[in-house]
Amino acid sequence: MRKQKIVSGGIYHVYNRGVEKRSLFLDDRDHNRFIRNLAIFNDIKPALNSNRESKISFGEKEIRSIKQKKPLVDVIAFCLMSNHFHFLLRQKEEGGISKFMNKIGVGYVNYFNLKYQRVGPLFQGKFKAVLVNNEAHFLYIPHYIHLNPLDFIMPSWREGSIKNTKKATNFLNSYKWSSFGDYMGRTNFQFLNESILFEYFNGAEGYAEDFRSFIKDLEFSDISDLLID
Repeated sequence: MRKQKIVSGGIYHVYNRGVEKRSLFLDDRDHNRFIRNLAIFNDIKPALNSNRESKISFGEKEIRSIKQKKPLVDVIAFCLMSNHFHFLLRQKEEGGISKFMNKIGVGYVNYFNLKYQRVGPLFQGKFKAVLVNNEAHFLYIPHYIHLNPLDFIMPSWREGSIKNTKKATNFLNSYKWSSFGDYMGRTNFQFLNESILFEYFNGAEGYAEDFRSFIKDLEFSDISDLLID
């Protein structure tokens, strides 16, 4: 039983990792499949089984279908790492986050276990969700989520040290499994609701400026209660 009820209208940092910290994504197809699930499972209607090839970009028919759905959540930001993921979600329907995460979990585990001929759970228990309940949280948690891929090239960022901010930003821009590019002015994922953050940051230019300022002097004390171990 979750200690605190997830409330509709609330924004949450949602996280989970692989069981025993095992890798969740072994190739591009795995990443693509998981990202595709973020789009097709965000619907109050039950998920339909689909074995169609996964893809990141959607054609006009797929985009119209996504827009016609009644979503369970707003997907504000996300990042997929090798053995864990981060989401920033706003719940739109009662129980929406739990339903959304259950659809994603069941769908991806079925795909992964079939592909790799394995059985059993893939995720480390139930997902974690922490309420974003003040402005500092809301402004900084997207930056934290988008910084995660720096673990691959400069893990010292977690101690507040990024010596080459240009290199860091270029790497994050090139990382395909994150919503960072969408907030830096590119449109990669049509299922994102960027308007929620853009209203605060005054669009992509405002987000990019705030991000550059943030990484010059990293400070996570204001959001330490949102950073799930």
